[in-house]
Amino acid sequence: MGILEGKKLLITGVLTDSSIAFHVARLAQQEGATIVLSSFGRALSITNRIAGRLPIPVPVVELDVTDPDHLAALPDRLSMHVDSLDGVLHSIAFAPEAALGGNFLNTEWADVATAVQVSAYSLKSLTMACLPMMTGEDRTSAVVGLTFDAQVAWPKYDWMGVAKAALESTSRYLARDLGPKGVRVNLVAAGPIRTMAAKSIPGFDEFEEVWNTRAALHWDLTDPEPAARACVALMSDWFPKTTGEIVHVDGGVHAIGG
Repeated sequence: MGILEGKKLLITGVLTDSSIAFHVARLAQQEGATIVLSSFGRALSITNRIAGRLPIPVPVVELDVTDPDHLAALPDRLSMHVDSLDGVLHSIAFAPEAALGGNFLNTEWADVATAVQVSAYSLKSLTMACLPMMTGEDRTSAVVGLTFDAQVAWPKYDWMGVAKAALESTSRYLARDLGPKGVRVNLVAAGPIRTMAAKSIPGFDEFEEVWNTRAALHWDLTDPEPAARACVALMSDWFPKTTGEIVHVDGGVHAIGG
């Protein structure tokens, strides 16, 4: 029996089969979970196609986390496929081009606001939209988000780094307020992976150099499974009293000085 046997999960952010979210969905199925994916807009058809590469076919519901109508409709859309939720993966981030690439001092507020809303505030929005399906008498559930260590300033990451810092803070406040309802909220700080999201970051090769020189454990930029395993574990009952935590899956870089 798998560690997620009988659990029902919503997985966001599946765009390619190289994404961490895809591998969370794959591993979760292998561990016994029932999966629903979400996507929206032009990406919806892509997610539907990539979903076909999972071990078991899964439904995809439409969800734009910046659209109040989509958030309000989410429980009804999910209810067409599952009667409750035991876990949610938040794998959502976006920053306009002007907010990345070394333009930190010149980025306008509108671009910063977009980065923060999509990448950080959406953790709260998504969690609250799913809350009615995650709570109830004697029930526990888990929200897991993906971050990129926001303790330091990274080359070219700029306002996305600020958004990730906001995400990390948001997760702690959600852990505080939702703990009494039996909801655990944790993040996985993954090292760099060559995903579609990574390709949108100018100067991503500079991250590769950092990990090549500072990782205590060998880091494979093409392997999203270590981070995915951490997400699956945090959504299982093996971490029943862990909340407000950030689990680093980065080969140890966060602990090693330059």
